[in-house]
Amino acid sequence: MSLITELLIALFLTLFIANYFKLQWLRRRYPPGPAPLPIFGNLWTLNFTLHHDTLMQLAKTYGNVFTVWLGQKPVVVLNGCQALRDGLISHSEELVDRPSIPTYHELTRGKGVLFSSGPTWKQQRRFGMTSLRNLGVGKKIIEVRIQEEAQSLLEFFAMTKGKCLDPSPAMVHSVTNVISAVIFGHRFSRDNKEFPQLIEANDVIASKLVSAWGRLFDVFPWLMRHLPGPHQDVFKCNSFLEEFMKKEIQSHKENGVHEEPQDLLDFYHTKISRDSQDVASTFDEHNMVRLAADFFLAGTETTTTTLRWALLHLVNQPEIQENVQKELDDVLGESQIIHYEDRKRLPYTNAVIHEIQRISSIVPIGLFRKTVNETSLQGFNIEKGSLIIPNFSSALFDPDHWETPQQFNPGHFLDNEGKFKNNEAFMPFSAGHRVCLGETLARIELFIFFTSLVRSFNFRLPNGVKHINMDPMFGGTLQPQPYQICVVCR
Repeated sequence: MSLITELLIALFLTLFIANYFKLQWLRRRYPPGPAPLPIFGNLWTLNFTLHHDTLMQLAKTYGNVFTVWLGQKPVVVLNGCQALRDGLISHSEELVDRPSIPTYHELTRGKGVLFSSGPTWKQQRRFGMTSLRNLGVGKKIIEVRIQEEAQSLLEFFAMTKGKCLDPSPAMVHSVTNVISAVIFGHRFSRDNKEFPQLIEANDVIASKLVSAWGRLFDVFPWLMRHLPGPHQDVFKCNSFLEEFMKKEIQSHKENGVHEEPQDLLDFYHTKISRDSQDVASTFDEHNMVRLAADFFLAGTETTTTTLRWALLHLVNQPEIQENVQKELDDVLGESQIIHYEDRKRLPYTNAVIHEIQRISSIVPIGLFRKTVNETSLQGFNIEKGSLIIPNFSSALFDPDHWETPQQFNPGHFLDNEGKFKNNEAFMPFSAGHRVCLGETLARIELFIFFTSLVRSFNFRLPNGVKHINMDPMFGGTLQPQPYQICVVCR
């Protein structure tokens, strides 16, 4: 071995050991957690992913507020209902920002609403909330749109005449048409050639964004930009999604913005014109593209995934399906149209929908937060600029708040008199200032689509099939395995 080689090895070992002791010193400033290794931190312990089950296991050792290291970056994990409520609700102002981590920056450049912070986030979010209200979300006008898409879905399933099929494409199409009408002012026909590509792009972003490759990109962005892998698929699909938004925006320009805005893009064009002289305004075409993409991504993925899980639970537990159908028949009778207001007369059905959301835990891990100021969480001092990640699954399965957390049990949302009751640990839409913008729309969609389907059809396993795989596929959302069921008219 040459002298130069020996010197290089000695230098590497010296730097490695120095970095190790540096990390041990730094970790004293954060809540407890597994000891990090140089370069990789706790990525080995985490199997290079932030899996909710792994984080819940670590919480048993280190407590509900603990620290993991993604490379050289410490991340404080909030686990369990009380830690989450303390961080996201009691200290919502202090935990409102997003950090500028490599994956977030690569996708959005700090634009839009999902991954932005500061004035951009505040202005875009306020605009988004106002636009949704003006477009009828929370009012009868949006219910009519959802009812129309639900009816279209019922007609499609009726044409299958009880044959076994994968129900996902049809449900995705109907749910996507609701958010498409909100953003673009139009729906997609079933034979639209670009629609499957759009949905595939959505799926790739949702399923691979939080993969091990994404974590490696966050630690080694300078290297991972040049290496092939699933992270490159995410970036390509994100580019396709943004290019689609640009085409829709251009189409609005060519057709002219309505005097009375008809959709989100109309409202945004009007906002740009009104704020053209305001130097503090963040309203421009870059933010319009990203906001539309954020709305489309969030407004499609979670609702369709929840409905896919809903049908799985119904075929897996036929007694639950029968109980829902009985309540719907007894309360609604021959009424043809289901309204969101009907949920107040359907406590069991409402409880089943909530339990599906709870046990499916569609978004198990929230997006990264960053502390705006130094704060205190559950007795720990958290420095300004610290990265925070909420483990929402830990609240949805918190044994202190659910009688049988690992079992499907609608009784979690029913009191002793059979009336619907809320639970503070139920937070599938996040909580605090960063709560999902589309929560109201999603709740209405889930209720109307679910009740319309269950009232019209029986969902059964294919002949000869006695078991269906309920294991989720881990990603940005927890998706069910591909499946087929029989949809039989009642």
